[in-house]
Amino acid sequence: MSPISKTHLLVLAFAIAISPIWCSPSSKSEVFPEFTKWHVYVVNGLNDNQTMSVHCKSKDDDLGIQNLPQGANTTWSFRTNFVHSTLFWCYMSKANAHAALKVFWQDIYLFQKCNWKNCIYVAKDDGVYIKDFPKDCDVFAKKWEDGWR
Repeated sequence: MSPISKTHLLVLAFAIAISPIWCSPSSKSEVFPEFTKWHVYVVNGLNDNQTMSVHCKSKDDDLGIQNLPQGANTTWSFRTNFVHSTLFWCYMSKANAHAALKVFWQDIYLFQKCNWKNCIYVAKDDGVYIKDFPKDCDVFAKKWEDGWR
């Protein structure tokens, strides 16, 4: 390589390093999400005193089956791995319906919804929602499916 092309590569690398995607986060945890202690909450927001069964797990951790009365929640904390492959999913069931969904994965949009630390899922009568902190609202995530799996 000629010295000019090395210089161009260094300039390009510097430009990428200071680009807006890297400058826009407001904290170190947003640049390095693996240093963040994440919390996931699954809340039973069902009506009519319904109990909900929840079974959450990752490739490495099975958090067990929990029966949540109306208004109760289950929660766990963790740090992501350095290869950006941390993934948690949950199976939820109520009366004659169920839903299975990812509740944590490496995704900038999920990180923003979760305010870079707290992912809150609320089971409601029509489906499961995730709390979107920047918009201050619940966003539909998954519809209940009929029957038992």
